[in-house]
Amino acid sequence: MCIRDSPIAPGLRPLFDSATSGAEQIAGWAAGARVVKAFNTTGAENMAAPGYAGGAATMLLCGDDELAKAAVWQLAEEVGFEPVDAGPLSAARHLENLALLWIHLAQVNGLGRGIAFRLMRR
Repeated sequence: MCIRDSPIAPGLRPLFDSATSGAEQIAGWAAGARVVKAFNTTGAENMAAPGYAGGAATMLLCGDDELAKAAVWQLAEEVGFEPVDAGPLSAARHLENLALLWIHLAQVNGLGRGIAFRLMRR
C-alpha cells in the first residue's frame, strides 16, 4: 500500500469509504505514532492569513492522544486560527469530507481560495 499525500480520489471524491480515513490509515501504518488530523480543511492562503473580518477561521482537529492534540491546538492558535477539538481520530473522516467541500466551493463553484469555515456559537 502506498502513502498518498491526500485522501482525495479523482473527481473530488473521498479516497476511503465512510468506515475509515486517511489519518486512520496513517495511524495504522505508523503503530505507536501520535496522529492528529488538522490543517486540511482550508487552503494555503488561509494558512498565511487566517484572520477575517468576522474573526479567525476555524481549525478543526482530531486525534486520540490528548498531549499531541494540545500541541496541534497551540500551533493552530499561534498561526492565528481558532482551534476546535472535533474529537477522536475517527472524526478525521468528517474533516476529510469538509476538505472536499472547501475545494468544491473554492474551485468548482468559483468562490475562490479566499474562503474559510468558521464555527459560530450562541
